[in-house]
Amino acid sequence: MSFSDASGHGTPRGMAKIVALNWSLIVLVCAVASTGFLMLYSVAGGSLERWAEPQMIRFGVGMAAMIVIGLISIRFWRAVSPLAYLGALGLLVLVEVMGTIGMGAQRWIDLGFILLQPSEVMKIALVMMLAWYYDRLDPAKVSRPFWVILPLIITLVPVALVLKQPDLGTALLLLMGAGAVMFLAGVSLWYFAAAIGGGAGLITLVLKSQGTDWQLIKDYQFRRIFTFLDPSADPLGAGYHITQAKIAMGSGGLSGRGFMQGTQSRLNFLPEKHTDFIFTTLAEEFGFAGSIALLGLYTLIIVFCVFSAISNRNRYGALLTGGIGVTFFLFFAVNMGMVMGLMPVVGVPLPLVSYGGSAMLVLLAAFGLVQSAHVHRPRGRD
Repeated sequence: MSFSDASGHGTPRGMAKIVALNWSLIVLVCAVASTGFLMLYSVAGGSLERWAEPQMIRFGVGMAAMIVIGLISIRFWRAVSPLAYLGALGLLVLVEVMGTIGMGAQRWIDLGFILLQPSEVMKIALVMMLAWYYDRLDPAKVSRPFWVILPLIITLVPVALVLKQPDLGTALLLLMGAGAVMFLAGVSLWYFAAAIGGGAGLITLVLKSQGTDWQLIKDYQFRRIFTFLDPSADPLGAGYHITQAKIAMGSGGLSGRGFMQGTQSRLNFLPEKHTDFIFTTLAEEFGFAGSIALLGLYTLIIVFCVFSAISNRNRYGALLTGGIGVTFFLFFAVNMGMVMGLMPVVGVPLPLVSYGGSAMLVLLAAFGLVQSAHVHRPRGRD
């Protein structure tokens, strides 16, 4: 799949840009975030101050940034894409030097008012960089080996830095997001087939490395893999998270126990209930119906990104929108799969719902880029 390029004319100016913003997307984003506020209020036992209020403040700042970013020309964002990538790469290097350690990992930079997680910034900066690369590249060269190696280097450098933190989940998301942009740009499917084969070989190598001098991943990451395969083997240890999550979701039934009536979260059986496992709280309190409603909101956001990318004749804007749409999909798909036991626990937050500053602000900035591509897309005859 590939997108054609067009420089475009007739983009809106002044107040017309505000009207041209996709307000349906803004409403959807607000609806998802409001669900998050509700859940954070619930898991805090009816308190706004603990998690919900700080999240609301960050969301307000992020929404303002989203609109401002959306009003700035997509040509500007295309021009600064390499700088955004290099800046995010510099932050990842800085994490190694002066990063804050939490839960055994060194992933954050303490800015005083917020703990910045540079890997979250890189998720979007990498998409911007690859969209810029393929926008400048002759479509006839997209699948030639030399021109495939360059984006691989662009991708693997931050992936290696993130793995060193260690953060396997984010590293995998970076790889998949980059692969999505390459696919949308028209890279031959043979490369993806080779990558899948290489990935299968790498997984085999990783498993065989356990307990050796050249072990490739950490012991706790092995425990997550084996817990995923059989959580009942250690229900009070490594399998505790996923076991309690399944109990919470199962007890919700069709319509749920009711708002603030979830026993797993209220009695603190549910670990990380305000971050990675917040979806289980929603499933317990609002049941299958509430879970499907949230999934429906996420799906509508993805549908907008897909149609916006397909209809955009500006190659950079189309690739950027498509890449961000796939990245957003990966966020909630991996989180939901993780808490339902369909994937290993990798520590990926539920977008716009889980408590956290970096993830929410970066995602809202990303939607600002989507708005910019939408507002400044080519119109009329070019």
